[in-house]
Amino acid sequence: MAEVDESWAAHASRIYENWTRIVTKDDVVLVGGDISWAMRLEEARPDLHFLGLLPGLIVAVQGNHDYWWQSISRVRAMAPPNMRLIQNDHIRLGDLVICGTRGWLCPNGAFFKDEDMKIYRRELIRLRNSLESVQGPAEEIIVMMHYMPTNEKHEYSGFIEIFQEYGVKHVVYGHLHARACRYRLPDQAWGINFYLTSADYLSFTPRLIMDWPPS
Repeated sequence: MAEVDESWAAHASRIYENWTRIVTKDDVVLVGGDISWAMRLEEARPDLHFLGLLPGLIVAVQGNHDYWWQSISRVRAMAPPNMRLIQNDHIRLGDLVICGTRGWLCPNGAFFKDEDMKIYRRELIRLRNSLESVQGPAEEIIVMMHYMPTNEKHEYSGFIEIFQEYGVKHVVYGHLHARACRYRLPDQAWGINFYLTSADYLSFTPRLIMDWPPS
């Protein structure tokens, strides 16, 4: 990554230092994709091993550069014991539920093309599948996405519509880096709290989303 942007120099050691300083074994860490540059699953093994060395329960969704993430069953089989992956399903932690999907570019965005509509609609289905998979009541739902759930103009999207339909109040996303972070969503919009968690945006330091259970 440092070859692309010098701000990523020594990013692995910086992540390790900040993560182990802040996160305990009882914490849950949400990782919004782009976990490894690997093209094939076996090539991602060192990066998954690195995550296995870190404290806390890691919950992750796929990013657009996670080409190694193909068969979810094979990926789960290689994931370290402290890692859970979401794809068309959810993770329940008592009364807290974590759902998610990768997401995609949204219509009317600067880079949205006709061929993107099929993928966008598929990701809407995957988000709905994730939320529909929740059985029983949940006091709080967090949705994880890799992509920002709107275009850069922050126009209402199908993702926002689904969040509102299911009463989602907290959405974590990434994908934006460097100068693109200026296009991030406001912290609150449509009655939803949004959190940009790209590693470089957070200076490679985990950000507290909420204390659970609430005190």
